Amino acid sequence: MIFMFLVLGILIIKYKMDPQIPLLLVFTVLLFYGYLRHFTWDEMFAGVVEGITPGIIPIMIFLLIGLLVATWLASGTIATIMVIGIHILSIRFFLPTIFIICGLVGMTIGSAFTTISTVGIALLGIGHIFGFPAPLTVGAIVSGAFFGNNMSPLSDTSNLTTSIAGVNLYDHLKNMAFTAVPAALITIVIYLFVGVPTTAVNSAKIQLMSSELSGHFQVSAWLLLPMLVVLILAWIKVPAIPTLLAGSLTAIGIFVVNHPHFSIAKIGDILMNGYHAHFGDATDGIMSGGGITGMLSSISLILCALALGGLLIKMGVVNTLINSIMQLVSRPGNLILMTSLSGIGVNLLVGEQYLSIILPGSAFKQAFHRQGIDSKYLSRTLATSGADVNALVPWGVSGIFIAGTLGVDPFQYIPLAFYPYLNPLITIILGYTFVSWKYRKQG
Repeated sequence: MIFMFLVLGILIIKYKMDPQIPLLLVFTVLLFYGYLRHFTWDEMFAGVVEGITPGIIPIMIFLLIGLLVATWLASGTIATIMVIGIHILSIRFFLPTIFIICGLVGMTIGSAFTTISTVGIALLGIGHIFGFPAPLTVGAIVSGAFFGNNMSPLSDTSNLTTSIAGVNLYDHLKNMAFTAVPAALITIVIYLFVGVPTTAVNSAKIQLMSSELSGHFQVSAWLLLPMLVVLILAWIKVPAIPTLLAGSLTAIGIFVVNHPHFSIAKIGDILMNGYHAHFGDATDGIMSGGGITGMLSSISLILCALALGGLLIKMGVVNTLINSIMQLVSRPGNLILMTSLSGIGVNLLVGEQYLSIILPGSAFKQAFHRQGIDSKYLSRTLATSGADVNALVPWGVSGIFIAGTLGVDPFQYIPLAFYPYLNPLITIILGYTFVSWKYRKQG
């Protein structure tokens, strides 16, 4: 583990190397180290397969989000959201507002990924027009999306944590509010203080950008139909893959109606390589992106990270970590701290948010029962240190997705995504204060 983090830290942070190469280097060393420790090649390859398997559905979702972004850009859905946002959003309160918007959308559809890849892209474009640095805007988008994910009954991570802990979903959400809401309020206050554009706001420039978007795209309410389709399907609990496909197909239909002379080959090129605006003005950079090829770098990083994670699990590194921590759980506060640290550790080692919930949850569940602590505190800890922290790991599935979709270096947005730091921290603090006091009082 020490070797792994030294290699990753030095090559990624100091030498600014793309994470794929350091991960493959660690994977190679670990593979031969396992062979010297008498693991067979077949055993280690089986571990690699088991590690990659949980990532197959996220990889498909990544590809479909590439399609969604490309079609929403081409159809004018993103442009419509941006033009509306330019006229109704306040520059002074922009960051707190987008945190709240992403939080509400996340609660409605139960997916941080979908929130980031839909309204998040439009809000990032508005932030660029308003003069906000992209990493700061992305930090607010990510914070809001993961807050909404935490508080949504439709969230896959909320349902996963409650099923592992054996807790009623709505009891979990009520308990989650005790950490998530204070973390959200503190985040909003922070964004109030840091949410000032780095450059002087030019109202004429903002109006010009709005006019250019309206001139290049047929901005109208019916272009919001793809977003409405996604929201409705997510609300009625249709899985992510058909939901994203429906949103993309709706946008393609709008594009075909508005551009009847475009060939099928051109539509196929947009789906594969993304939409690229060529208007010759400042909107070109904002209104270009998406496509399957735009997600391939992220997918290669996921494959490298999950392959390494599967090898670490097969060789017993992750279990050794958790079993060592299990010796330090004699009190409620320590138990919550160690459960949280285990989730964080699995995130750093494996990079997969589901495994960072499943492995610590399975290991520490009996410890919560032995100490007589309500399992809702276990489910809350798993959600905060598993799902939330995954957004802060550059080689984690969430971190890779955010960087690939929004086009921002993870090391730039991670320090500015305050909510994923605050929620686990408040969970640990409450573990040593309220939870410890409560169970000490009960004897």
